Amino acid sequence: MDKPKSAKLEVIIPAYRMHSQNFINVLDGISEEHARQRINGQTNHMVWMAGNFVNVRYGIAYILGLQEEDPYHDLFFMGKTLDEQFNYPSLKELKDSFYAISPKVYQRLLEVDDAQLAEIFKIDMNIPFVEENKLNFIGMCIGRQDYLCGQMALMRRILNYPSMKYDVDEQMTY
Repeated sequence: MDKPKSAKLEVIIPAYRMHSQNFINVLDGISEEHARQRINGQTNHMVWMAGNFVNVRYGIAYILGLQEEDPYHDLFFMGKTLDEQFNYPSLKELKDSFYAISPKVYQRLLEVDDAQLAEIFKIDMNIPFVEENKLNFIGMCIGRQDYLCGQMALMRRILNYPSMKYDVDEQMTY
C-alpha cells in the first residue's frame, strides 16, 4: 500500500481506494435507462448519485489545490437537489470524469502534509464537535462516498440487478 506523507491519512487511503473499486463495481452492468429511474418518483436516480460521488472527488481536489473543474459541477455541487428538468450526463460521461479526477486526487492525498490538512476550511455546518479544516472535510467526503455507494447498491437490487461484487481490480491503483 502507498504510504501518505501524513499519518493522519493512513485510514483515508485504503477507504479512498476501496471507494474507487466500489464505484466501478456498483455501476457495472447498469443500463442508462435504469440509471435514470427513480423509485416511486421519490428517490434520486443512479445518475444523480454517481454524479454527486464524482463531484465529491472534485471537492477533495479543490481543497488539495488541484486546478481541476467538474464539468457537471452545477448539477451536483453540495448535493444539489435532483431536478428532472435538467439534462444529466450519461453514466459513461460520469465514469470518464471519475477516471480523470480520481488518480490526481489520490496522488495529492499521498503528498499532502499535516500543516495543509490542519488549514481552516469553512463548511458552515455549525457542528460543534467538527473542527472545520481540510482533514475533516476529506473525512466527510469519504463518508459521503460510502453513503452514495450504499445507495447505489440498494438501487441495483431494487432494479433487479445482482448484488454489487467486491471484486478488486489490482490494475486500478487509486
